[in-house]
Amino acid sequence: MQIRISARHGQLSDALQQYIHQKAEKLLRYFGRLTSIEVTVDLKDAIKEVEFRVDAEHKHDFIARERNGDVRAAVDLIIEKLEQQIKRYKGKVQDHRRNPAMGDIPE
Repeated sequence: MQIRISARHGQLSDALQQYIHQKAEKLLRYFGRLTSIEVTVDLKDAIKEVEFRVDAEHKHDFIARERNGDVRAAVDLIIEKLEQQIKRYKGKVQDHRRNPAMGDIPE
């Protein structure tokens, strides 16, 4: 899985890049079919904007954005959002496979 971190209107410290990378890797625990994660941090204003774009197999993308004065806090909030999106998607896919359509069951 590829993780790309980019910053607009400034640079991120190595420690902050490492923090974002570690948090992004944790998403694999919830869904192992992730192919890439793109993180964009906009440092233009006092309130920073962070965006995660997570690509998964079968052309499903997960996207989350957060605005916060602290980049680490924004990343933590985004990870929570993405975890919920991934769990919801995974639940739908698994339920769809387990429950046959009611019209297919003979009485």
